[in-house]
Formats: sequence, C-alpha cells, structure tokens
Amino acid sequence: MHDPAKTKPAVKVALATMIGTATEWYDYFLYGTASALVFEKLFFPNFSQVAGSMAVFAVFGITLVVRPVGAAIFGHFGDRFGRKSMLAVSILVMGVGTFLIGLLPTYASIGIAAPLALVFLRVLQGFAVGGEYGGATTMAIEYAPENRRGLYAAIPQMGNPLGMLLGTISLYLFAKLPQEQFLAWGWRLPFLLSAVMVAVGLYIRLNIAETPAFERAQKAQHATRAPLVTLWRHYRRPLVLVILAQAALNVGFYIYSTWSLSYLTHEVGTPIHVALIAVMVAAAINVFAQPFFGMLSDRFGRKPVYAAGAVWLGVVSFPFFWLLQTGSPLLITLAMILAITIGHGATYSVQASFFSEAFDTTVRYSGLSIAYHFSAALFSGPATFLAAALVAWTHSTLAISAAISCATLVSLAAIAGLKETRNVPMADSPERSADDAQQRYAGERGHSPAAIDVKLDAK
Repeated sequence: MHDPAKTKPAVKVALATMIGTATEWYDYFLYGTASALVFEKLFFPNFSQVAGSMAVFAVFGITLVVRPVGAAIFGHFGDRFGRKSMLAVSILVMGVGTFLIGLLPTYASIGIAAPLALVFLRVLQGFAVGGEYGGATTMAIEYAPENRRGLYAAIPQMGNPLGMLLGTISLYLFAKLPQEQFLAWGWRLPFLLSAVMVAVGLYIRLNIAETPAFERAQKAQHATRAPLVTLWRHYRRPLVLVILAQAALNVGFYIYSTWSLSYLTHEVGTPIHVALIAVMVAAAINVFAQPFFGMLSDRFGRKPVYAAGAVWLGVVSFPFFWLLQTGSPLLITLAMILAITIGHGATYSVQASFFSEAFDTTVRYSGLSIAYHFSAALFSGPATFLAAALVAWTHSTLAISAAISCATLVSLAAIAGLKETRNVPMADSPERSADDAQQRYAGERGHSPAAIDVKLDAK
C-alpha cells in the first residue's frame, strides 16, 4: 500500500525536476543539433568539410570536459547546503549561456573571435549542466517511496529525451525557412526562445521543498564539511565502477543522437528534415520509455535491466548504420528508435536509481554528479570526434560500430562489480550512517564493515 501523504509530494517533486531537466537539456541538445546542421558553415567557414565537422564536435566535446568541474562544485554545495538552491543556479547559468549563443556574431562578422566566444559559452553550458543531473535525480529519489525508487528516479530522466525532442522540433520548424534566411537568423530563434523555458523552469524549482532526507541529515548533524574528500576516501570503488558502467551509453548515445545527423546530411545525402524527424520520433517515444524501464527495474532489479540496455547499445551499432545508409526515411527512423528509444531508454532511466543507491545521503549529489559527468568526459567527448575522424580515414562505419561494442564490454565488466540495490534501503535518515551504506561494498573489498571508519565531521 502506498501512503498518499508521502506519494503526492514525491510525484510533485519528480514532475518539477523533470520540467527543469527538460529545459536544461533543451539548451544543451540545441547546440548538438545545430552543430551538425549550421555551425560548421557559420563559425568554421574556412575549414574543409571534414576539418570543419571535427572542429564543431571538438567544441561539443569541450563542454564534456568542463562538466565534471561543475559536478564537483555543485555537488559540494548541494551536499552541504541543499539540492534545491543548486538546481536553481544550474538552470539559470545554462539559460544565460544558451541565450547568448543566439546573439553571437558569426565568423563573417568578427573573425576568429566568433568561434572563441562560442567555446566560452559552451564551457559555461557545460559547467551548468554539471549540476543538473545529480541534483534532479537526488531530489526525486530521496522523495520516492522505497519500493518505487526506479520509477520515481526515472521521471526526471524523461526530461532528457523531452529536451532533445523540443530542441529538435524548434530547429526543424525554423529549418523550413529558405536556407539563406535560416543561416542568417532562423537558427538563432530557438536559442533565444529558451529564455521563456528557463523562466518557467526556474520558477518551478524555486517552489519545491528541500528533500526530507537531506533535512534529517542536517538536523542530525550527519552532513560532512568536505563531501568530495569523504567520497574519495570511502566510496572510491563504487565511484569508479559507476563511471565505467556508463561507457556503452555515453559512447553510443552521442554518436547515435548527434554525430549521426552530420553523417546523414554529409555522407548519405539525406535532407535535413528527414534526419530531424527521425530523431524527433525516437525522442518522443523515449520520453515514455524512461518510466517504463524504471518500473522494470523495480520489478526485476537494476542490474539485469541496465546490463540488457548496455548489450543492446553494442549489438544495434552495426544495423544502425546499415539502416542509415539506405537513405530511406522509414528505415532511418527505425534505426533511431532502436538505438535511442530502446538502448538509451533501458540504460539512462535505470542508472538514475541504480547509481544513486550506491551513495549515502551525505555524498549522493557529489557522487552521482561526478560519476555521471566524468564518465561523459571520458567517453562521450572523444566519441563524436573519433567518429568523424574514423569515417574520414576509413570511409566506413565499421570501426565506429566496433568502438561502441568495445564500450559495451567495459560497461558489462563494471556492472558485474556493482551490487544489486533494488531492495537495499537507502542511507537517507539520521539513524543510518555512511557505515551502513559501505556494507554494500565492504565484503567485496575483503574488509569487515566494522573496519571501515567513515568520518562525517559533524562538528
């Protein structure tokens, strides 16, 4: 039986974090989509097609390097002073960066200063998104009923494909303009319109309450003054495993959802609108796939569902490109559904609860944020750049598919080292210390729980 008094605020917070997350990922994916369509021409016009494409995706990768820095800073303050305030700051910073991209002069106007300014604003976006994932997921799961954490943690994850869908739709609509108008001013409007979404998202985030788990920990003086130090000293093993477990998702997803648009338009010769419609369809279905797979993880466990998704991402990598190469709108859409809806849906949704449950309340924001964004920097950033380089050198996508398959093997090895957490109570109350959370991993390191001294520095 569910307690309505507890379920109602949990639903409200989950939906609020989903809306805010959708706003931030709209901003983030907007650049990814625009980079594959227009930025090469506007900011790197003197480059060859191959060099321009690599430069654009190098700028895309820069944000992935900055994201762990944002994760560490937002995580530190989020674990010390609360999740709510950090989520408000992150969406505001992201919104400013996106809006200013819409105002940027191009290379034709100010020369080399244009791509340099683009890099700076992408760094700002990367810093902001570093605080998004961990904060939104932590809030949702700390409010969730114990036996439905997989579902409730997956609700904020719906914001990721929803943001992708909204960003792609906005570019699709303006891409219908004559090409000269689209390149002159049409591409700017989706970036400028993000200000409206940011205002709505910020309002919603300022009107949700701090999580009961964090407030209880603060009241009991269980908070640590140095979350990052505590994380490294006592949660090093789960931290490393969570980073590696995301290899398949981070390598596969950015190639499937972002780089493939450039491949379709430049190599296959697919019209822009066909590629965008395919991504929109896959993203729309993926919005509903997130809670579906989250519920599956509540029923069958986190590990089996997440591992199956990682395997799928590797297996589908070969037919994905074969389907794209047909040039058929229907088969291209099918490829996107197979890769994005199923592969991303089964992994991204479940990792929210699976990885949150690996960390105690006092370090959950930090641990989840750093693991998520460091993994993105390690795997996602090089992925799109490497994909562009491999196609340029080999004129084939087989090497890209092989790389995604190798990433799947890395994920499976890491998943095997993580414990199933579906039925493990979270250390989210003052009666339970980080020592309790460490019992999940102590035996695997050959230590007894009593031998682990977790110092929380309550004074």
